Amino acid sequence: MSAVAVLAACSAGRPAERATAAAAAVPAPARAGGWVEGTLAGAGAARRYALYVPAAYDPARRHMLVVLLHGCTQDPEDLARGTRIAAHAEREGFLALLPEQPASANPKKCWNWYDPAHQGRDAGEPAVVEGMTAQVMREYAVDPARVHLAGISAGAAMASLVAVAYPERYAALALHSGLAWRAAGDVMTALGVMAKGGGDADALGAAAFAAMGARARAIPVLVIHGGKDAVVNPANGREGARQWAATGARALGVASLQPAGEDAGEAGGYRWTRRCHADPAGRCLVEEWVVHELGHAWSGGAPEGTFTDARGPDATAEMVRFFRDHPADGAR
Repeated sequence: MSAVAVLAACSAGRPAERATAAAAAVPAPARAGGWVEGTLAGAGAARRYALYVPAAYDPARRHMLVVLLHGCTQDPEDLARGTRIAAHAEREGFLALLPEQPASANPKKCWNWYDPAHQGRDAGEPAVVEGMTAQVMREYAVDPARVHLAGISAGAAMASLVAVAYPERYAALALHSGLAWRAAGDVMTALGVMAKGGGDADALGAAAFAAMGARARAIPVLVIHGGKDAVVNPANGREGARQWAATGARALGVASLQPAGEDAGEAGGYRWTRRCHADPAGRCLVEEWVVHELGHAWSGGAPEGTFTDARGPDATAEMVRFFRDHPADGAR
């Protein structure tokens, strides 16, 4: 799928939506160990999401919550199949929330990450995602220090926007095949950035820090990108990691994060390289992976989903590991 095919039908955008307190209630499941469908009421139509509740769910204790955003042409069920997120949630005992971007909001089901109406707090799609997160936290036993956010492609681009808009809500972030925060402000710019990269990562990092305002904090971020991605150029992965390193450095009051080693390996015949950008305490704040032979696909994914590649390191396992290691500051 080309970048033009993904975005060509999306130039009109959609009116901003505001999540409301009148959200539809999500009853606790009669039995754990399965998917629950929920909706969030907004200014327009109700928005659907799928929530996986593991068999180990216990309302008497608090659980980790992973919010995972799909890419263009996908839906929550497709992404769940491709990432095997339910199997990981079952094994680790966390809740997995997969919001849906319907065709009524974007003809290709892309999150509208390039539209200024959907790039800030308390409006548009960031408010929808945060509203769903807050609703699940009200209805289920969720540990507020272990609420994490991730996405692939357009979902990764939107996840960056949501994390900056609501830094107090999400402990850590994972971006697969994504872009830097506010890498574009219109469709034509988005097409160019997807094809070539080109955002000023340091300037975007400073702007993201400023956009957080009084809520600013250094957010741990995992970046995974394919070295042969022909839809979202690999330069975007590098720029995304650099942007988040710059944002984190600003939040910590230091000039820059420090390189903290590099390692490499092979999984399923695909070579990978991993780099760490560390905070002053030596903690890996931004972890950057390049899977060199991977295209625009979820690394180590299941063939039952779209935009997956069974070869390469298991991106879902790495994401869960990163989230488990990075609760909100002070919660260890």
